[in-house]
Parts: sequence; C-alpha cells; structure tokens
Amino acid sequence: MNMNSVTLVFVLLQLFSYMYIITSDINVELSRVWGPGLTPEKIVMPARYFFVELVDVNNRRIISDDIELNAIVDGGTKTNKPCRIWTNLLNRKDGSYIVRYKLYETCSYVKISVTYGNKHLGKSPYIINSPVKSDNCECPTQNIEELIDVWECGPVPKFITNKLDVFKKIDWPRQRNELIKKFDQPHSVSLCHYIVKNNKIYRKCYGKYVGFNMFIDNILLSLTRKVVLPDLEFFANLGDWPLSTHKLEGKFPIFSWCGSTESYDIIMPTYDITESTLENMGRVTLDILSVQGNTDERWESRIPKLFWRGRDSNKYRLELIKIARKYPDLFNASLTNFFFYRDEEAVYGPKAEHVSFFEFFRYKYQLGIDGTVAPYRMPYLLAGGSLLFKPKSKYFEYYYQDLEPNVHYIPLKEDISDLVDKLKWAIDNDEKAKEIAQNGQAFANDNLLPKNIFCYHFHLFNEFSKIITSKIDILEDMEPVEQKKVEECDCKSQKDEL
Repeated sequence: MNMNSVTLVFVLLQLFSYMYIITSDINVELSRVWGPGLTPEKIVMPARYFFVELVDVNNRRIISDDIELNAIVDGGTKTNKPCRIWTNLLNRKDGSYIVRYKLYETCSYVKISVTYGNKHLGKSPYIINSPVKSDNCECPTQNIEELIDVWECGPVPKFITNKLDVFKKIDWPRQRNELIKKFDQPHSVSLCHYIVKNNKIYRKCYGKYVGFNMFIDNILLSLTRKVVLPDLEFFANLGDWPLSTHKLEGKFPIFSWCGSTESYDIIMPTYDITESTLENMGRVTLDILSVQGNTDERWESRIPKLFWRGRDSNKYRLELIKIARKYPDLFNASLTNFFFYRDEEAVYGPKAEHVSFFEFFRYKYQLGIDGTVAPYRMPYLLAGGSLLFKPKSKYFEYYYQDLEPNVHYIPLKEDISDLVDKLKWAIDNDEKAKEIAQNGQAFANDNLLPKNIFCYHFHLFNEFSKIITSKIDILEDMEPVEQKKVEECDCKSQKDEL
C-alpha cells in the first residue's frame, strides 16, 4: 500500500469516526421539540408544523445528513379507521428539522411520535385524545380575541396600529361613494368592495381584471371557518401599486398587498405568501417551510456568487445585468423575460431559462430588488439561508419595518451602485455574512410562517372593525362568497377545548 492509499484510508477512518461521534452523541433529554403543530386541537391550519432540534451533551446543535430522525403522525377516526394524514420531514441542514403534516379528515385522536433510534425526543409521544379537525371544518370560535389568545398571536403589530391611526374613524356612508367614484377606473384599477356580516362574506368588484379577488376570497373563507369575524366593510386593491396616494384629496382606507412611503394604503400580507399559507402541502410547492427543507447546500458549500433571475420590470434590474457581465466571477444574473424593455433585449438578453427557486440557494448571496413594486419573493429569500442584499425603495411589505439593516440583510443604494463593494465585503467577511444570513432566516421563522400570516389577518380585521363607526349592512348588487368545500364536523368539541 503506497503513502497516498494510507492517507486516504486514514482520512476515511477519521471521517467515519467523526460521523459516528456526532450521530451517537445526541442527548435526547436536551433535544427540543416545539411549535404550533403539537396542539392541533387548538390551532387549525391547512398544514400543521413543528420543529425539532438535536443537540449534544453540551447543548450544541448536531449537524449531519445521516441522523435517523423519525417523525410519525397518526390517528383514528370516530369509526375506528386510520385517519388520513400526510407527514413531511424537512432537514434544514443546521441541526434542526421541520415536521409538517396535513389532515385530510377530522381525527378523533392524534398521536405524534418523534424519535431518534428507539428513544423519544422532547415530550414525545404527544397524544391528543380529542377531535383534531381538518382545515375544511367550519367550526368558528365565537370570540376573535379569545382565538388570538389561544393561538398565542401576541399583541397587535405596531404597523397595523400606525396605519389605522391615520384614519381614526371610518363612516362608510360618508366615504363609500367617493371612494368608488375615485377608483372605478376599469382599465387601470381593479378593486373589490367586501362586506362581512354575521360571518358571511359578500363582495362587488370594479375593474376589467378582477380575477385576483380569489386571493381575498380564499383568506376570508379560511378565517371565517376558524372564527366569527366581526362585522366589517372594506375595499381591497387587486393590483400591485398602492392606490391611496398622498397626492389625492382625502385619505382612502384601501387594503393593499404593497405599501409605499407615498400612500396611505393599509397593508396585508401579499397574495403570494397568503396563498402559500393556504396551500401549504397542497398545490403550491414553494413556501416558507419547503424552501428551508429543499436547500441541499449548507453555507460553507454554497457558491460564493450573487444569484438572480427575474424579468425586466425595473430599470435597475437592467443595471444589474450590466454589473454582472462586468464581474462574472461575482455574479450569476440573467433576465428571464422582456416586457417593459423589449427594445433592449438585444443588449440585455438573451432570455435565460427559468430556474427552480430551490436552486437559488446553491449560492451564498441573493438580491431582493424591486420589480414593479416590492419583490414578493422576499420572504423566501430570507428563509433560504443565503445572505440577502436589499436596495433602498419607497415600496414595502407589511413586515419590512421590523427588518434591521446589517442585522437581517445588507442594505444597498437604490441604484445598486454600491453592490459590488458590499458583495466583496461579504466575501472577505464570511463569518459575519453567515451570521446576517442566519439572522434573516431566523426572522422569517419568527415572523413569516403560516401561523404568523393567520395571526396578522386576525389582528388586522379585528382592529379595522373597531374604527368603523357606521352600521354594517349588505348592499345591493353584492354577491355572496360561498365556502367551496366544507367537511361535516362536530363543532361541540372545539367549544369545549376553547
């Protein structure tokens, strides 16, 4: 055996020994299991989820791809048949795991087992000896503030309070017609007028393209299955741009997905993150949880370049392509479509093929650059564990005020003229860059998970109802928005739980 062979054998033995140590040194008493999915009888969501953290005797996370962690969620129906449950285990590659599961019917009991080898972790097994309802059950809690407490939603976000303080009180008979007259512009504005009365939903839409009303419909239908919403009346903007701009006479209380420093719009979670919440483990594959479990590379193995794909919906995106071509060792950036600057395709093209979002995180650095408005991919960029660079912008989503520059992301000038210098800084300061990336991911897990999206909507509609002084009545020409699929459920057990 030559010297190279001896060295190779030694390295392999060392690696095997290391893997044996880290996988056999798990402390089951110190390892943690937590999250809203452990109380599924109280918190009803399309997909429940919880987290597992494996640590050693020194309470340090154990990172390995070969740990035999098992998570089983099963149960039975009232007819003593196995309950239909789909369970999904996601490895976050940092010593922690996400377990999510979806109920396709109401279970009369549920058992959650989390084990390493043959040893239970945390307080496993978690046994819920009461009915656990699927998300299709229409069993609304009567008191929304009671539900907010049970869900542990926390206090009303300051952003909601600040936005609503602008309007003080709303008297719809005095404001309604003026708002409709101002924004009934079929070719440029898409707006829906909603009324919730006795927990039933009604709407009338204005505009030529109102298909996005399905996103407002769906979150309202989901909420009203969970809680009796207070009676309320509101208008929802179905477009990207905020409508209630400062240059208009008067302040119009319009709900929008994106805000700006030049508007009064009341900001909701975007249709994108709301749909990924409602369709978690459903027809949407990209969500805050899946993006963390489908990223194959740890920080140390990611390519030290900034990766970006997107369309030409902002002139600074064209500038990005210029910069990327000048510094190919720092960037992998391309446009995937030309619509706004079609005459520039010869300069900034050719168009690149679309890439799975999960592939973005093979790279260490990401860019949250505006399109027509704020980039709705921001939550997923934060959650993916890469370092996020964010240019200054007048546009924002509802959670931006809680993000801290140089803590959760790297701030840039609006024209991205400082991007190269700050990217080089990140490369030269890898540990600090990793820390900021981890902070960004932690922010996403603390603020942007499905439970957070539901809680924000609970708070928003509850607080908005409090500033409406006029009586809520169903108006002429409004159509009902009906529940699409409702399971027959025994709601009495939920009342007993709450």
